[in-house]
Amino acid sequence: MTSATFAVTWDYRCPFARNAHEHVLTGLAAGADWNVEFLPFSLGQAHVEEGQPSVWEKPEQDTGILALQAGVVVRDEYPDLFPAAHRALFAVRHDEGRHLEDRDVLAAALTGAGVPADDVLARIDDGSVLGKVRAEHERYVQSHSVWGVPTFIAGEQAVFVRLMNRAPLGAPAAVSIRAVERVVDLLTGWPELNEFKHTSIPR
Repeated sequence: MTSATFAVTWDYRCPFARNAHEHVLTGLAAGADWNVEFLPFSLGQAHVEEGQPSVWEKPEQDTGILALQAGVVVRDEYPDLFPAAHRALFAVRHDEGRHLEDRDVLAAALTGAGVPADDVLARIDDGSVLGKVRAEHERYVQSHSVWGVPTFIAGEQAVFVRLMNRAPLGAPAAVSIRAVERVVDLLTGWPELNEFKHTSIPR
């Protein structure tokens, strides 16, 4: 694959989103010719029961929406720092076992990635970022029936993917590039394949 344009959803609470995004970030850092759009998707909103307040109405009741908003601010306003901050916010949950809704924890992770945490939190507090997250979440729910993370999207096709291995900093880039390009090749080149799932996971 010489070049590829695709999007991929994330919520920092999902370990499979962490795996997929590590591969994408590793490939991009190694110079992979990909045009990638990183899309926020609220797992909390996806699981709101009928008749209950949405995450957009009651963000304080959701454990992931604060971090998701932080990721979007960094993506849009500090794009050069996004890869490090993105990894750091996934690490808060999956490596450190800390709470994504804790502002001090998020601030420390952002600061460690070189991001001005106070500025990010101020942008969240003014309310505009939540609207952006909602718009992007709802756009792809409506256009591609997205229901989870990580979902890869290219053109009219979208597929939920679980990659089992990680790509932490220092991991071989060739492995990540091959993994992501296989996903995109199947997504765009073989849409007839609807489901392919192992019956057990090797230990």
